[in-house]
Amino acid sequence: MKKNLLFYSGVAAFFSLIIYGILKTGKLLEQGREVYEVKADDDFLEILLFNLHHPLAVLLSQMVVIVAAAKGFGFLCKKIGQPSVVGEMIAGILLGPSLFGMYFPDLSATLFPSASLVNLHLLSQIGLVFYMFIVGLELDLTALKNRTDQAVVISHASIIVPFTLGVGLSYFLYDRFAAEGVNFLSFALFMGVAMSITAFPVLARIVQEKGIYKTPLGAMVITCAAVDDITAWCILAAVIAIAKAGSVTSAVYILVLAVMYVLVMMKVVKPLLQKWLSGKEGKLTRRKVTLIFLTVVTSAYTTEVIGIHALFGAFLAGIIIPAGYRQVLVNKVEDLTVVLLLPLFFAFTGLRTHISGLADPEMYGTLFFIVLVAVAGKFLGSALAARFVGQNWKTSLSIGALMNTRGLMELVVLNIGYDLGVLTSEIFAMMVFMALITTFMTGPLLDLIHKIIR
Repeated sequence: MKKNLLFYSGVAAFFSLIIYGILKTGKLLEQGREVYEVKADDDFLEILLFNLHHPLAVLLSQMVVIVAAAKGFGFLCKKIGQPSVVGEMIAGILLGPSLFGMYFPDLSATLFPSASLVNLHLLSQIGLVFYMFIVGLELDLTALKNRTDQAVVISHASIIVPFTLGVGLSYFLYDRFAAEGVNFLSFALFMGVAMSITAFPVLARIVQEKGIYKTPLGAMVITCAAVDDITAWCILAAVIAIAKAGSVTSAVYILVLAVMYVLVMMKVVKPLLQKWLSGKEGKLTRRKVTLIFLTVVTSAYTTEVIGIHALFGAFLAGIIIPAGYRQVLVNKVEDLTVVLLLPLFFAFTGLRTHISGLADPEMYGTLFFIVLVAVAGKFLGSALAARFVGQNWKTSLSIGALMNTRGLMELVVLNIGYDLGVLTSEIFAMMVFMALITTFMTGPLLDLIHKIIR
């Protein structure tokens, strides 16, 4: 022990003397140069303030506050029987100008300066890309093939009915709530898609928490939601193409490219992945993980360039991953995405949601009709279709209640519409509240149906 200590001390002292000699000699090199003199104490506060306002420091502080708030409200919502995502959505809105910015404007401006929102937005979009990858991974296409007959009828009815009602509602909202320069077609199609979306991941979690995952009702509604998700995202891709293109001809070119890309992914990339990922299924090496993540990012990049949004590419990448690797990938990606990155998206959505814009009593009337149309289209459309294909009233109404869940997927659609300049801040805020209300009502409505109909 003493021998080691003596050796360490000797080596440290020897090299310290060498470093001291180099620094002392190097001081002579400063002659004839203008050298900045560092003041030890005077500039400490300035340096500290500079560090506090550095973009990375601001982003990290935002992440701490957002994740803490999201998980806190998520915990409270679980205590009252709501999915945690409802609490996270509420936390995002409360961190925006609707509450935090209204009552603590200086603190809000310090924590969320406008210049920092670009970084927050980009990081939240990365989170969404990987979340949509997870959604694609969790879609079991083999299971869908076994239940496509009834599921397609129910899910497509749950899309076409609210889509039609949303397009009809847009006729009355266009004059006041469409963004300047946006044509009626783009506005109407976005309203239709926003009304017809179902939050497949949130619905799946509600089904699990209610203990009906392995029942015929659970299996049917999960299948319906999965078919709904695939169909709605295809429709959304077409709507984005029309909104971005500005003309039908350009939109057709974009859609043709999109169809070609889907075919390449399904017929070329998918078999190649199955070949390259061959070996012991479920065992992921770093080479395999690198290949998979490159596929996700490349797919997202390609669909963004084509003009149908990066999220569609990430979703498609999840679908083509070989079945043996899906669950292990979900386990690897889900925690980081759901715990850390998704709350940033909720907060960014909240920062865009201005409740002050709804101060006019007429706005609340409009919000009421938006919620009414959303519930009537999705709930009744799904329930009546389920009844038509032979389900009993209890199962049909339960399917309708669950398919009415919008949650995160609705916010994704709304943010895309806002980014494209189709939706104004007022209609954006009302649609965000519609998403909250319809998601919040799912659990209580399901319990009520099961209580009334034995």
